[in-house]
Amino acid sequence: MNFPTTMPTKPILNLLAKLLITGLLAWAIYRQVFAKQQAEELWAAFVQHFTYPNMAWLLAVVALAPLNLALEALKWRELTRSFSKMNFWRSFKAVVAGSTIGIFTPNRVGEYGGRLLFVEEGQGWKAVISTMVGSLAQLLVLLAVGLVGALYFLLVKMEFEAQYLFWVAVSLASALVGLLFFTYFNIDLMVVLAKRVPYVERFRNQLRHLTVLRNYHRRELGRALWYAFLRYATFTTQYYLLLQFYGVPAPWLMGMAGIATIFLVQASVPLPPAMGLLARSEIALFVWGFFTDDRVDILAATFSLFVINIVVPALLGLVFIIQVNILKSIGLEDKTSS
Repeated sequence: MNFPTTMPTKPILNLLAKLLITGLLAWAIYRQVFAKQQAEELWAAFVQHFTYPNMAWLLAVVALAPLNLALEALKWRELTRSFSKMNFWRSFKAVVAGSTIGIFTPNRVGEYGGRLLFVEEGQGWKAVISTMVGSLAQLLVLLAVGLVGALYFLLVKMEFEAQYLFWVAVSLASALVGLLFFTYFNIDLMVVLAKRVPYVERFRNQLRHLTVLRNYHRRELGRALWYAFLRYATFTTQYYLLLQFYGVPAPWLMGMAGIATIFLVQASVPLPPAMGLLARSEIALFVWGFFTDDRVDILAATFSLFVINIVVPALLGLVFIIQVNILKSIGLEDKTSS
């Protein structure tokens, strides 16, 4: 009886890819959850506030987590509708898988790769472009609502000696947001602009996929922006509920304005999720310092939101990634010798 001298290469490469993703995810979670300098203090704060009257706030936050993911899935499905017949469940799995890879990659670029695992063959570049458009929609909401919230928060809580400089900065920021809105609702102009970039001929095969932008009408873009706003309302509400859980005495209006300020500043400086959490924590200490001196409760609220909305979906996404053929999904299976 003859036995094969070597095992098939494809299954081994698929297994190695999944093990690599699992290892990187475990490393990222360990570094950000278990290896934090204040991990014991944060856990103690959670246990201290985990009491019967207080649990309702936490349960509400957990209940809103699937809605947060579902709205992102609906937004992405809306933007991929012109070239993909993806149903909601597949879109949901793609979004969650993107969270898995995004958690350990700079600026969450891995989120694009995670979603590619669930799109039809040959539609990868279009899916990447649609994800960028979705990210622009979310950024617009972050900037627009954040600008209003930050303006209200700063005017109420802080005094400015040079008032004219403050209003000049607000005017410039408003003009930038207006320009981004114009760009978003005229996204097809990017096709024309891309062709005028020097040496663009080298990337002709990739840039031809930009034509998908011409399929976006203001109706689809408006719906995607609406989903982005609903998602923003969801995770900012989660943040405020966590502040209540940890006993940070911020009134609703000022609390939401403070949250808008935190996300505005964070969105202005793109960072990987790990650094984003650190930056958000530092900004949160400044903002919520107007309401309480308890640094641990402030950090615990910010950290809890990260765990619920980033870490848990990343773990769920790993389950979905394990179920797919990675090489086939990224179009390398036929190029791999067996």
